[in-house]
Amino acid sequence: MTDTTDNTPPNDPIQPISLHDEMENSFLEYAMSVIMSRALPDVRDGLKPVHRRIIWDMEDQGFRPDRGHVKCARVSGDTMARFHPHGDSAIYDALVRMAQPFSLRHPLIDFHGNYGSPDFGPAASRYTECRLDPLAMQLLADIDEDTVDMVPNYDGTTEEPVVLPARFPNLLVNGSQGIAVGMATNIPPHNLGEVIDAVVHVIDNPDATPDDLMAFVKGPDFPTGASILGRAGIMDAYRTGRGSVKMRATVAIEEGKNGRMEIVVSELP
Repeated sequence: MTDTTDNTPPNDPIQPISLHDEMENSFLEYAMSVIMSRALPDVRDGLKPVHRRIIWDMEDQGFRPDRGHVKCARVSGDTMARFHPHGDSAIYDALVRMAQPFSLRHPLIDFHGNYGSPDFGPAASRYTECRLDPLAMQLLADIDEDTVDMVPNYDGTTEEPVVLPARFPNLLVNGSQGIAVGMATNIPPHNLGEVIDAVVHVIDNPDATPDDLMAFVKGPDFPTGASILGRAGIMDAYRTGRGSVKMRATVAIEEGKNGRMEIVVSELP
């Protein structure tokens, strides 16, 4: 028997389409997938998916502030296995960042071990330990009371929250950076007390303007300190969503061991 080719036309004939429209729609779908799945934080809890999944995995396993620390390798491995199948090294980097006091104004992970420095990376995950910080529990508060929607994980074996309940505006408190397709964000961190005062004012005065809120939130509050030069850029950012913040390191001139004068940097932007 010889092979034959079936030349019968399909039931649905080929539809002519505009290449311009198809490229536009496909690019938009791709961009939205990157934005929603990886790159930019959700304004409701201020977290990207990887950070949210780490916190949820630790809550689900009971790694709370009143329990002992566990190996970070266990957390990153379980998060990868159940919620975020994108590589344990990337998950561990995200976990460590939530513990570094120089990365987050208010860390969400209580860490044991070497979490690195602005210049050097952390110790390997098999050496370090972690548990949820009490502040992270405020992001999870009342999650068992049907406060947020739950969706199946990537393989349908368990569920994960679409967003965390978040009793405080974490996006403003800890800020976030992200680069997506065609857009990016760079939100600076702010003082928790000032942000809560502003939230209370908005609750009491729903028509409050950005200028009204600037009476409570004076400007960004960066975890490494340093000095902010002027408020013009800050005010533009609060009013329009776009602005720049000029910063300067805090330095002092001290006498070194050999008698020579040295410039010592104590706070770095």
